This record gives sequence, C-alpha cells and structure tokens, in this order.
Amino acid sequence: QVQLVESGGGLVQPGDSLKLSCAASGRTVDTGAMGWFRQAPGKEREFVATITWRGSNTYADSVKGRFTISRDNAKNTVYLQMNSLKPEDTAVYYCAASKLRVAVTIPSNYDSWGQGTQVTVSS
Repeated sequence: QVQLVESGGGLVQPGDSLKLSCAASGRTVDTGAMGWFRQAPGKEREFVATITWRGSNTYADSVKGRFTISRDNAKNTVYLQMNSLKPEDTAVYYCAASKLRVAVTIPSNYDSWGQGTQVTVSS
C-alpha cells in the first residue's frame, strides 16, 4: 500500500499561482502513474492531470495550458503547478497513485488516495 500526503493548498485571488505537492511513502516501488483530481461542493470528483513513470503528461481540457504536473521519482513526490487560477478551480484537490504504467484518467484505476488539500480562489 502507498500512503499519500498532499500539501500546498490555500486561499488565493483570481490570476494567482499555487503549487501543490504530494509525497508518497510505503510500497512506492509499485507506483506507476500519479494523478491529481479535484472535487467541488456538490460535484463529482473530476480528473485534473496525470503523469506516467516516464513523465508523459495528460491534462483535463479545463486546466490545459494553466496547470503543469511533474514528478521527482527520487523523492517519491508529484507536483501540480497551478497558474492563472480561476474561481471555478476552487475545490479539494486529491493526489492519487496507480500501479498502471500508462496515463490514467479514471478514478477507479487508482489504488491509493491522499486526504485532499483545499484550494480556494476568490477575490
């Protein structure tokens, strides 16, 4: 089992930037793709971005060009750099780890989840 801990959330204004981190521990040798999802109040959890072990990225259309996912395999950490934030980006952001070695956009294909970190974009 892999344990995930997110950090870096907070309250920012529209147009600001924020960087989330997700540190993995435990059986990280089994970790393939890593991903970020988000869930706003009253809405379903939605895919944000994913990165394979080799660094191939896939993004949701709503964040493409504004968010960047990256990973440091030596540190077992994945990041989400969020630029040009909008009020509609407000949500709890979750980090997830999959054993699959390909890009994964479906929540059910992830094996481990973090507890989430709140991101609020408001003026």
